[in-house]
Amino acid sequence: MNLKEKEERIQEVLTRSISKIYPTSEKFAELLHSNRPLRIYMGIDPTATYVHLGHATNYLLLRRLHQLGHKIIVLVGDFTAMIGDPSDKKAARQRLTKNEVKKNLKDFKKQIGKILDFKDKKNPVEFVLNSKWLSKLNFNDLVELASNFTVQQMLERDNFEKRLKEQKPLYVHEFFYPLMQGYDSIALDADIEIGGTDQTFNMLAGRTLLQAYKQKEKIVVTTTLLENPVTGEKLMSKSLGTGIGLDESPASMFGKTMALPDEAIIQCFVDCTDLPLAEIENIKKELHAGANPRDLKMRLAWEIVKLYHGDKEADKAKNFFVTAFQKKEIPADIKIIKTTKGALLMDILLKNNLVKSKSDFRRLVAGGGLSEINGEKITEPTAKIEKDVTLKIGKKNFLKIELK
Repeated sequence: MNLKEKEERIQEVLTRSISKIYPTSEKFAELLHSNRPLRIYMGIDPTATYVHLGHATNYLLLRRLHQLGHKIIVLVGDFTAMIGDPSDKKAARQRLTKNEVKKNLKDFKKQIGKILDFKDKKNPVEFVLNSKWLSKLNFNDLVELASNFTVQQMLERDNFEKRLKEQKPLYVHEFFYPLMQGYDSIALDADIEIGGTDQTFNMLAGRTLLQAYKQKEKIVVTTTLLENPVTGEKLMSKSLGTGIGLDESPASMFGKTMALPDEAIIQCFVDCTDLPLAEIENIKKELHAGANPRDLKMRLAWEIVKLYHGDKEADKAKNFFVTAFQKKEIPADIKIIKTTKGALLMDILLKNNLVKSKSDFRRLVAGGGLSEINGEKITEPTAKIEKDVTLKIGKKNFLKIELK
């Protein structure tokens, strides 16, 4: 990488998908120009089985930093997930059990590996669990951590203030979360931590603790959240069960992107794709000049699918969408369910109230009323699901089935 290319990449790191940098962007820039490898991490709690595009914004930033030669650490908060992050919550978050965390963690590395290169042997990306050190802390350690903060500081969190005013419960264990997440910075001896704006309080707690324990200044980089710029609502949320997962099929990823609000198109290009910023600026000009948002969103969907599945699958997903949705063969809000390989189709339709009984299912099959979207008829009452498939049931009902 020549000096010009390196400087361009540094400038992209400093500006793309960035909300705010603590203490200043100048300090961050100074570190990036120091020519020493930095220890940079991002934490994620396994509160669901999938990683979505909202998280991917941070991993794309980590990838840019990795390409600049820095040490990247993906920290999975398996221990903190059992406490429950109170960030941006109107009520206490549900605490997870060890088994729930283990289940959710199953495919995390595989999904994140669609962005970060875990196979890089020269500068390996680390994947660590914070239970490695947090499970070893004793009560004396916790008291020592807590002594670095006042109750007033903890109550400065907007959601805590609101809950107190609304007389909603505020549990003592919720104060532990920023202490635990803050201790991660000490254990990792971090130079930089990256996270969404909803994690600002927790990340700054780590900055305070690292200064107290190691007299070291950590840079905190907050990234933009994927939100509807008109309503302010999150476009991706694990706790709400919404969003586009990195483990989804190309067709599903493409279709869900097309369902995003038009006003979010430009931000999604910036935060969810690798498209150069200059090219995105041209797309923005096209939009303001009156271009059809649907056509630009089609480009967005193609770029996102390409990033996770490659060019060929992106082309297939686009063709499927044009054929199935734009030509009105199936509705855009088609119901999608996940199931295990080998599950009986009869049982799936019964469970989802798409047939009234087993007899009703058999009559549907016998009458040729059940088929794949490509026109292939389902002819066996004992048919099993062996792959992702989109079905037409009777004249009006459609169902998309995806394997877990």
